[in-house]
Amino acid sequence: MTSGTVTRHSSRRLIMLGWILTFAFSVIVAQLVHYQILWQPELRDVAQEQRTWQEELSPERGYVFDRNGHLLALNVVLWDISVSPPLVNHADELADTLAALLEMPRAKVYGALTADAEWVPLARFVSYEVGEEIVALKQASITCEPRPMRVYPEGSLFAHALGIVTIEGDGFCGLDGYHNQELQGVAGRDVVEKDPAGKRLPLPALECTPPQAGVDLVLTLDRSIQYIAAEELQKAIDEYGAESGTVIIMEPQTGAVLALVSYPDYDPGDFVDVDPRLLVDPAVSSMWEPGSIFKIITWGAGLDSGTISPGTTFYDDGALEVGGRVIRNWDRRGYGLVTMTDGLVESLNTVASFISTSMGKDRFYTYLRRFGFGNLTGVDLASEGPGMMKLPGDPNWFPSELGTNSFGQGIAVTPMQMITAVSAVANQGMMMKPYIAQRFIIEDESNGEERVIQVEPMVIRRTISQEAAGTLTNMLVEVIERGATKAQVPGYRIAGKTGTAQIPTAYGYDPNDTIASFVGFAPADDPQFIVLIKLDRPQASPWGSQTAAPTFKAIAERLFAYLQIPPDEMRLAQGEQEP
Repeated sequence: MTSGTVTRHSSRRLIMLGWILTFAFSVIVAQLVHYQILWQPELRDVAQEQRTWQEELSPERGYVFDRNGHLLALNVVLWDISVSPPLVNHADELADTLAALLEMPRAKVYGALTADAEWVPLARFVSYEVGEEIVALKQASITCEPRPMRVYPEGSLFAHALGIVTIEGDGFCGLDGYHNQELQGVAGRDVVEKDPAGKRLPLPALECTPPQAGVDLVLTLDRSIQYIAAEELQKAIDEYGAESGTVIIMEPQTGAVLALVSYPDYDPGDFVDVDPRLLVDPAVSSMWEPGSIFKIITWGAGLDSGTISPGTTFYDDGALEVGGRVIRNWDRRGYGLVTMTDGLVESLNTVASFISTSMGKDRFYTYLRRFGFGNLTGVDLASEGPGMMKLPGDPNWFPSELGTNSFGQGIAVTPMQMITAVSAVANQGMMMKPYIAQRFIIEDESNGEERVIQVEPMVIRRTISQEAAGTLTNMLVEVIERGATKAQVPGYRIAGKTGTAQIPTAYGYDPNDTIASFVGFAPADDPQFIVLIKLDRPQASPWGSQTAAPTFKAIAERLFAYLQIPPDEMRLAQGEQEP
């Protein structure tokens, strides 16, 4: 091969290499142009997503206070501790440290640190102080997650009234359920940068939206009155062998709920293993046929409509046929010629049926709706039920129910409905909306000042006239003085009524057990409180006059003392002396 031939081959190789390098360079340049110019916005967004993270900032849930400023619900921070075994260094030393801090067996801690797993939970609900010490160890293998928890200083005392807060921070049942949105606040957000391992870089947040704390609530509930109600209810359940029970105390002139207690109760701070049925508040959710306390409503309707007066007479032979059904008195007796006052004192079913049938179905059920039955009261507690009331024209309503409904049979109500209706009688015929939150305290985070929203009492409607309510109140005073004497408190005129209700079952009414009740208000001429007591299946006596009435007396005596209400004679004398 000649030198010329070699030169030509080398030249071709160089030209080919040049073309190859030029092509490769062009491809690289094209790719750079493609990525740096054409795809630059998309790639920038991808990179931003890979290195930035959004962290939610949980707001602090609002505190809850009673009407006198006693703290009923607050928040603390606990910690959930977990470990990533592949990242653990010096497992022996770390096990010694964690075992001492967490007060756990060292073998258990060591087993978690050396487990063949990517992630192992180590401890939950660790105290704030211990969690802070573990955070200070600055161990990459340990994750400390703060967990806000709701705490209840009064334990189970306000369980049903307050409800619970789940681990996720959502209110459920009671006040926390109804006012969850206000109490929960608004979550904030941090946009931060993290390294490839997922750790936050020590740089300021790219964006920060601070959380807004929840609203603090001041309730109408009074801790001392709540304690009185809870203690006397527990005594009644123990003494009379009742299965369960409820007590509600209200201000009839405003609708403010002073106490709301049901048994059995639970610890709202430790509800995980509690029977879910206990979480629902029986005061607003559980229905029962109220029995004879419902006669207050029937007599009120009869008086207001002009159907009866206290002196109207009726000859009671012990039975009255209504819609093909024979209505009989509780003791199967006939009382002869009686007045309407006598009929209420003796709690005669025949007289109640006489009133409702004399009114006629349209007028009678119009009054029941006016008293709120079949509808929600609107009280600010979660899971309220409307009760159950059939009306003429409904497929399952029968003419006999015009008689049975008049004495609280065949109609279902909640305790809150019943006390709200009777409160209207105590409040001169004016029904007030029951409520439990009376002040919302909102903190303005921009200047640290507080804004207070006061809840004012709300009139729902007039149920009966002032004259009819006054007449009925006097009749209810006679009920206590002549009939339910075990509810009497010396020195005070009390208006009230007992009830003994049969319990419906799938096979008719239970032949053995009853629900005993009492509702009463005092002082009768100027009611400062109204109390409803409901005892389920008392074993010592089935009658409300023997169980619920003395329970009312025990509660009323303590309320007169706590509220500093002097006896009637002294109070009225003081009123006469005032200019």
